[in-house]
Amino acid sequence: MPGKPEGPAGPAAPETTVSVTGWGRTAPTAARLIRPRTYQEAANAIRSCGARGGIARGLGRAYGDAAQNAGGAVLDMTGLDRIHAIDADGGTLLCDAGVSLHRLMEVLLPLGWFVPVTPGTRQVTVGGAIGADIHGKNHHVSGSFSRHVLSFELLTADGQVRTVSRGTPLFDATAGGMGLTGVILTATVRLLPVETSYMRVDTERATDLDDLMARLTATDHRYRYSVAWIDLLARGAATGRAVLTRGDHAPLEALGKATRAGRAPLAFRPRTLPAAPGFVPDGLLGRATVGLFNELWYRKAPRARVGQLQRIATFFHPLDGVPHWNRVYGRAGFVQYQFVVGHGQEAALRRIVGRIAEHRCPSFLAVLKRFGDADPGWLSFPVPGWTLALDIPAALPGLAGFLDELDEEVAGAGGRVYLAKDARLRPELLAAMYPRLDDFRSLRAELDPRGVFVSDLSRRLGL
Repeated sequence: MPGKPEGPAGPAAPETTVSVTGWGRTAPTAARLIRPRTYQEAANAIRSCGARGGIARGLGRAYGDAAQNAGGAVLDMTGLDRIHAIDADGGTLLCDAGVSLHRLMEVLLPLGWFVPVTPGTRQVTVGGAIGADIHGKNHHVSGSFSRHVLSFELLTADGQVRTVSRGTPLFDATAGGMGLTGVILTATVRLLPVETSYMRVDTERATDLDDLMARLTATDHRYRYSVAWIDLLARGAATGRAVLTRGDHAPLEALGKATRAGRAPLAFRPRTLPAAPGFVPDGLLGRATVGLFNELWYRKAPRARVGQLQRIATFFHPLDGVPHWNRVYGRAGFVQYQFVVGHGQEAALRRIVGRIAEHRCPSFLAVLKRFGDADPGWLSFPVPGWTLALDIPAALPGLAGFLDELDEEVAGAGGRVYLAKDARLRPELLAAMYPRLDDFRSLRAELDPRGVFVSDLSRRLGL
């Protein structure tokens, strides 16, 4: 690995004491923010992080408290953002963990390559993608991000840098391990070949949850990417009505040589709107407002449209075009609640969707997807089945107790919640949701007996 740390000598990284929070902005805590510029500075920071330990942080898109460490150190890894090598023939990449998926798209798309998995934002680092084992609209085909990682370099609590390959316990503990096994420094990733920077998209409406699940089950295998926006305020016969969007990377022949797209088929041109003006007043996104938005969004969607061309950024990351969109929920912030239940647990999914609708949770960002085969990460979130994610204003009365009830329902159905988005799960439910939890704890105890790597999430859940 270029620049591998060799010993304790060398300068200290810049640091400052700041308030750190997740993207949902629900539980800020103060920490020493350290921004290493070299691998040696990262190693020095770990050696000197103090009694409260340290945790790596990328671009801060974990919704909850996974990249926070009250009273301790937080390592901002975005200063380590070099792309070391691209094998344009074989389709592999070696880069620093602090490189963002946005930067990778800028570099890779003109070469005819795309990241193998992307979540709903490209403002995620490669290290964060591995630590959270992110998933996207293509999980039913491609699995989660770690499936495409060949190896990574991990700085562990003893100051060593280990090369970690697929199929080893340390790989499986780190993929989805929320940064608690060490600091990822570099990664080698397998890429996806594409002919254009456009998507060919089909859109259709589903009248209710059963209609939506039937459409997804019957036809998901025809598409690489599939996701449904779901109206969680609709009740009665319309409960679970949705807009289903599916697509594939557009081939060159779909663009037309005489068009602007055809003349620059691999250009990456994401659009950005002006930044959101401060915080939206608390209470503005109430049930009436969101209900009206959901009604308009559902009605404006086509009953069925085939083959629409969309830019990659439009299809995958529409909210990235709105800087600071998380402010729309007001100063209290918001909770993103995401869970998965397995195939055969459709009745549980129906009950949960019905309960959310009856509770009148004002969520206009709610999506349902199907997961395919699970990957081997011990704390990786995806398992084969149905996953629902929804944003809810944190100030909604009675929200904490209601989500506790949903946790019980999910756990009772053999499901789990996503740790990268969690800030409030009760620790006693964790073992039921993640059956490899004891293996993870045992490896951590052996690898990091002094508890160097710690976060607000790990303290809260006893990880």
